[in-house]
Amino acid sequence: MRTAFTDVRVFDGEEVHPSTTVVVEDGLIARVGGSEPPAGIDRRIDGRGRTLLPGLMDAHVHALPEDLTTALRFGVTTVMDMGGPSSAQDRAAWAARHDSADVRGAGQPVTAPHGHPTQLFANLSGPGVPDPAQFPQTSSPDEARTLVDRLVSTGSDYVKFILEEGTVMGDPGLPLLPHDAYAAGVTAAHEHGHLAMTHAQTAATWAQAARGGADALVHLFIDRPHDDRLVDTVASSGAFVTPCLVLARSFMGIAATELAADPRVSSRLAPHWTEALGRSLSTWDAPFDDALASVAALDAAGVDVLVGTDASVAVPTTGGQAHGASVHHEMALLVEAGFSPVRALRAATSVPARRFGLDDRGRIAAGLRADLVLVDGDPTTTIGDSLSIVGVWRGGRRSGALSDQDLAFQPVGVAEEHAADRSEVVYDAVGGAGVDQPLPDRGEGLR
Repeated sequence: MRTAFTDVRVFDGEEVHPSTTVVVEDGLIARVGGSEPPAGIDRRIDGRGRTLLPGLMDAHVHALPEDLTTALRFGVTTVMDMGGPSSAQDRAAWAARHDSADVRGAGQPVTAPHGHPTQLFANLSGPGVPDPAQFPQTSSPDEARTLVDRLVSTGSDYVKFILEEGTVMGDPGLPLLPHDAYAAGVTAAHEHGHLAMTHAQTAATWAQAARGGADALVHLFIDRPHDDRLVDTVASSGAFVTPCLVLARSFMGIAATELAADPRVSSRLAPHWTEALGRSLSTWDAPFDDALASVAALDAAGVDVLVGTDASVAVPTTGGQAHGASVHHEMALLVEAGFSPVRALRAATSVPARRFGLDDRGRIAAGLRADLVLVDGDPTTTIGDSLSIVGVWRGGRRSGALSDQDLAFQPVGVAEEHAADRSEVVYDAVGGAGVDQPLPDRGEGLR
């Protein structure tokens, strides 16, 4: 099957190309450029008034299989699991499917004895809720190395460490992984050729992570405003940052109510996730503008900033995030922090692909995976248009259904319907099956 997107604006993961052609064949991007598709095209999709994006990435989730299906509805074709029970075999099986996002995983994170996140699950039970004893826990360098060896041998794609003393989460005094154990674990991960990801949410633990050789900081410090010394320390370390601003807002008592009310979101989410967006954690009293300023300062210092959400399970103790939907919210928050829409899109496509070593995705270029998202409008100028999803392709295979007039074979030269008459896919909120109907009112949402 050869498919051509014609007369479409293309954001290729780095730059914007107006009114071009993209050809997909056998799950790969075969050609980018030109005004007309080559001969032998089976399907032609009219791109007038639309933008074609690389599949989006969420660089921080905790996902169950059904969450990967939800993520794909929102154009998120790859996620990075930062702590969960999935095995390498589980992830390989999920990767072989085309109805859910691809996933890479850390396995369970290394933490201090009785450290975060064990306290979150001590009094919870049910599907998706782990036993606290599952988490690798240590206070010694030798044991930290052993735990990392075990994680790598069982298929972890990278290793995550926890430096969390609980202040901003409303759990002050949590046991903290000793620095010598942390540094030994990071060194062991590097000896295996694995990235060392580090959960840290205060300025002190950020400094500890940078000193210990972290490759990534997968939260933002929010206990105080940034200062030049800390920003310079992180920039000098070469680490990248996944700030999870959607979570910082939730800690600060700000729910994602506008996102939940947007019909482009609510039509794709199960009700319990819509409810989760309407909650906030409200554990830390600080101005959200400080968090935005910290991200802006890190960016100005040359630190790579990635889109990540920390979306996990929709239980009463979580709030403000939902799989898939919150990727679009995080991009909008990066724009609020001073990123251009193009740079926010890079943070969800080419930048995570580069930092995680996924050379086959994150861009629209010949020879790469055909992980693609087609949207109405132009998110390269108005980031909220990223939610106006027309269709999603993972490995060249369509998720859901587009209307006949969008996907019907049309020989080159045959007139197509006007863009204003086209339909958009609106997904069933639970099952993900596509139905064609006119584009719903966009509401206020993310504009």
